[in-house]
Amino acid sequence: MRLRTLVAVATFLCALVASFLLTLGLVRSARRHKARTGDRDFSKPQKFHAKAVPRIGGISVLLGIAAAMLTLNGQIADSEIRLGLILLGCSMPLVVAGLLHDMSDRLSPRRRLAAAVVSAALAFWLLDAAIRRTDIPGLDWIASLWLGSLVVTLISVTGIAHAINIIDGFNGLASMCVALMLVAVAYVAFQVDDVLIALLALAGVGAIAGFFVWNFPAGLIFLGDGGAYFLGFYIAELCLLLLLRNPDVSPLFALLVCIYPIFETVFSIYRRWVLRAQPASMPDGIHLHSLIYRRVLRWAAGSQSVQARTRRNSMTSPYLWVLCMLSVLPAMLFWNDAGWLAAMLALFVTSYVMLYRRIVRFRSPRWLLVNRSSRDRRLRRPKSR
Repeated sequence: MRLRTLVAVATFLCALVASFLLTLGLVRSARRHKARTGDRDFSKPQKFHAKAVPRIGGISVLLGIAAAMLTLNGQIADSEIRLGLILLGCSMPLVVAGLLHDMSDRLSPRRRLAAAVVSAALAFWLLDAAIRRTDIPGLDWIASLWLGSLVVTLISVTGIAHAINIIDGFNGLASMCVALMLVAVAYVAFQVDDVLIALLALAGVGAIAGFFVWNFPAGLIFLGDGGAYFLGFYIAELCLLLLLRNPDVSPLFALLVCIYPIFETVFSIYRRWVLRAQPASMPDGIHLHSLIYRRVLRWAAGSQSVQARTRRNSMTSPYLWVLCMLSVLPAMLFWNDAGWLAAMLALFVTSYVMLYRRIVRFRSPRWLLVNRSSRDRRLRRPKSR
């Protein structure tokens, strides 16, 4: 037990240090490559940053995980290390497509979607990372068939990869949410004694932490599409491998862990396609995180300086971290109880819709506006003479 703990800590620290140093290098050299890697288009409705920032931070996260895997040589079986490296290899089509879009902004959503399908198919073929049980009546029968399993797996992995990219709108938002999800995966993996999945999850947490300190709150570097797609693919595949290797874990655990970005995506598609009769892929500025930025944090608007806008950007993310934890924590508690997991899923979806409905109608709950009240009290306080 003590040796396993030491290996886990070493894996986390190795990924953290490697990612930290690599991200530092990208930040320090930003002037040299900013013309190619900087995000300069501030006109899109989902853009909230105030200045051009490199968006290739995902490279540091990926290489940080790879460095941690290489240091496991001699600590776990070679076949296990090979599985982790193959997993990273399977992500390459999606990562490359994301990076190309980050540097050119010309890769269409359809091509990025195709790259995600290729990555998911490679993992299905090389790692047998497939959905064969769901604990959902009807869908279980479909997933029991080879073709049905392939289709459900490709849709799920591709969907989660794109879902993480959708919530990647503010400093620290997507990275911290994925880190929380990976902590849940690591916890359950240790509960079922699946050391490999636990170490891969901890390597992801460490690599994200090394990137996070440069991304939040100052926003010195972004994940970019390549990084967000990679993290979505990584958490999806680790969940699939955990379920595949450990029948005691309910498939609804994986769904509840990832429900925030998943439901954000599903709800956005419904909102655009059904309610507004627009293409589902059309970007807009009324995601839940966008509404919190615009309507809950209106009191923080103040100056339009770069510093003020960056501060407001970063203040948005903690609201969504709490929302993410409201699904991650129950998933950790009830990881092998399908009934409780289904109840928690229903509760999360209901809470999300109610919260969105109130904010979009300019009726934000008062507990969300606590900072505004504090500011108003400070403004009303008489000045001492």
